[in-house]
Amino acid sequence: MPAPRKRLVVTSDDFGLSPQVNAAVEQAHRHGILTAASLMVSAPAAADALARARAMPSLRVGLHLVLVEAWPTLPAAELPDLTDGAGLMRADQARLGLDLALKARARRQLEAEIRAQFEAFRATGLPLDHVNAHKHFHIHPIIAGMVLAVGRDYGMRAIRVPREPRDTLRRAEPGTTPGLALDTAPWSALLRARARRAGLLVPDRVLGLAWSGAMMPARVQALLGQLPDGLTELYLHPATDGGFPGEAPGYAYAQELAALVAPGSRAALAASGAVTGGFSDFSR
Repeated sequence: MPAPRKRLVVTSDDFGLSPQVNAAVEQAHRHGILTAASLMVSAPAAADALARARAMPSLRVGLHLVLVEAWPTLPAAELPDLTDGAGLMRADQARLGLDLALKARARRQLEAEIRAQFEAFRATGLPLDHVNAHKHFHIHPIIAGMVLAVGRDYGMRAIRVPREPRDTLRRAEPGTTPGLALDTAPWSALLRARARRAGLLVPDRVLGLAWSGAMMPARVQALLGQLPDGLTELYLHPATDGGFPGEAPGYAYAQELAALVAPGSRAALAASGAVTGGFSDFSR
């Protein structure tokens, strides 16, 4: 039987970050269009996220690797080159990327932390639907190599490649120029090639980069109306409200939740003809 022309994974990042995020994931999956979530295994509300995930076996859960700006899995004392004075992964992403290129010790620490996060996910007992990383740091070539190598040991079958077609955004909002919040094209192209050589499923495109934190209901519905053929990942950052540690300044969390549960979004998805699921549903 031929694959459907349009396949869609709708993902929430930062699952486990806070009770507000976890509650939004549950609402958006039970009552909206959300099909997948990416778990931060050592975030403050990870245990709550796990309990909710176990109660929703149809929710596909993947690993949201934390390599910058959040909570490590190993003790910070074991990661002196990667953590700050507060025990969090460093926030200076550009400098950290350079340190990884220059310092073998930093690379050894990062590989150990990546393995620890995969191990923590395995300990949940949940099937590993996909892998991505906070702030998309897995596109760094050194980190990508580690994730591909370690992920092989843990049954990784799909990975996010953050490449967003600007023509789709322009069709969704004619006359607007989407902001280039993150230009990942060269490193994403390299990651795509390496992941495909490794036999991994990667989306043909990812929607949510340029408008990260501003995926309002009308915008999401317009994007659903412009879905190209192939496998698309649409990702958001829903929460019932803000005010939690680790929140991103200026993100419209409640509006992103509204976009996932709005009747207009469900109608736009139905009209698109796309088949939805997790990456594991499309890699069989």
